[in-house]
Amino acid sequence: MKKNILPLLMLLLSSFSLPSFADAVGEIRPKLVVGIAVDQMRWDYLYRFYDDYTDNGFRRMLREGYSFENCQINYIPSVTAIGHTSLYTGSVPSIHGIAGNNFWKGSGMTYCCRDTTVQTVGSTTKEGQMSPCNLWVTTIGDELKTATSWKSKVIGVSFKDRAAILPAGHSADAAYWFDKKAKCFISSTYYMDKLPGWVNAYNEKINKKLDINDIQYQPYGNQIVEEMAKAAIKGERLGQRDDQTDMICISFSCPDITGHKYGTHHELTYKQYIGLDKQLADFFDYLDRTVGKGQWLAFLSADHGASNSIEQNLAHKIPAGGFNDGQAAKQANEALAKKFSTSAKLISACYDYKLRLDRDAISRAGLKECDVKQAIREFFRNDPMVMYVVDLEHAAEAPVPSYIREKIVNGYNHERSGDIQLILKPQHFGTWKDIGPGTSHGLWNPYDCHIPFILMGWGIEHGAYNHEVHITDIAPTVCSLIHIQMPSGCIGQGVYEK
Repeated sequence: MKKNILPLLMLLLSSFSLPSFADAVGEIRPKLVVGIAVDQMRWDYLYRFYDDYTDNGFRRMLREGYSFENCQINYIPSVTAIGHTSLYTGSVPSIHGIAGNNFWKGSGMTYCCRDTTVQTVGSTTKEGQMSPCNLWVTTIGDELKTATSWKSKVIGVSFKDRAAILPAGHSADAAYWFDKKAKCFISSTYYMDKLPGWVNAYNEKINKKLDINDIQYQPYGNQIVEEMAKAAIKGERLGQRDDQTDMICISFSCPDITGHKYGTHHELTYKQYIGLDKQLADFFDYLDRTVGKGQWLAFLSADHGASNSIEQNLAHKIPAGGFNDGQAAKQANEALAKKFSTSAKLISACYDYKLRLDRDAISRAGLKECDVKQAIREFFRNDPMVMYVVDLEHAAEAPVPSYIREKIVNGYNHERSGDIQLILKPQHFGTWKDIGPGTSHGLWNPYDCHIPFILMGWGIEHGAYNHEVHITDIAPTVCSLIHIQMPSGCIGQGVYEK
């Protein structure tokens, strides 16, 4: 009897086979993952301009998608390079290594993506000497490529180099950013030796007769990024290749450029978002037609927000003030020189509200570092704009509110950050010239750290969540949805549940 059953059982088993990865990928992943970052987008912009948005841009995301209404940045400084990195790594500066737009490296300051070992591709300028060389961890795109044995394509597109390079990650197929001098999209030899034909073809369509200010302060700046993203999807057939999941990381930088100069309530800021809303509507329609409705997953967030301008706050009787980093460091050095009877400059740099000590100068002057730090703390405690002065080596024990202390610790990278952290009073922020109508960011406050986070498309049900989540939760949430490992330095957690 057993002899008769065995051949039959083997015959039945042979008629079944487990699905291959290629068969399954269409079910467990969308065809295309679309990351969208809007530079300097405060969360409340979703609602401040709501009545003037179209039905198919931001409103579509809120209507069809899932919105996390209280997404907070959980580190300082809240600046562009860190924001884009944290969005796509689920990590913080102390771990992922991007400690600012500019930070200390070796014996001096460096730009976050500066790489002199590579050359510009697409123009004759040096604007392409960039790569993710300073990034210590992986991104969503890196993990997607690993999960698919590097069959997936990952591309970054932005007006700013750092907003294209850092999200796309180390193993990206390409990153493209706008060369303001040449007025075209470029890349670097980190990715390729020459631009693909479709990039050259798109560059020919850009209106190079326009002044750069007419590009970056007007909706046209975002338009060329959107059009470049569509050209990338078409040129590389992203989301249109059999059984492959691709990713495109898009960042709209011009709202930040406009906000810095004109502020959060200026007509040009309003026009940026009304224009961007129409561009998003056009882009989503393009995805529906090319990739297929319900076949792509999008997430939208921001790298940081921004304060209302000092002028605006003061005009409405809200306490505010401008803090000059360079001037503060100069005055502190003068006070230290007087106190310790030395001509040496004991503070070598001041950036992102951090002071960096010149340890060689301190040693040559025969001083103790702890005494210099104490003198710096005493000096800035008398500054009416400064609320707390924190020794970053001992930040975990600092007598500051735990909410702020966690952000300080997360933002401190012992190799690349400064030594003393200044926490300013609310509505006080860095100004480099006379106080004007513009704005800035970089602090712990809600206006800088409360950002949008919306999921829409493949597998997402409509809804909203009002409890606090963090920018570091975005990457693990996306990775969970598309069934890949979270990035190597990730400290966040998936927060979307059906």
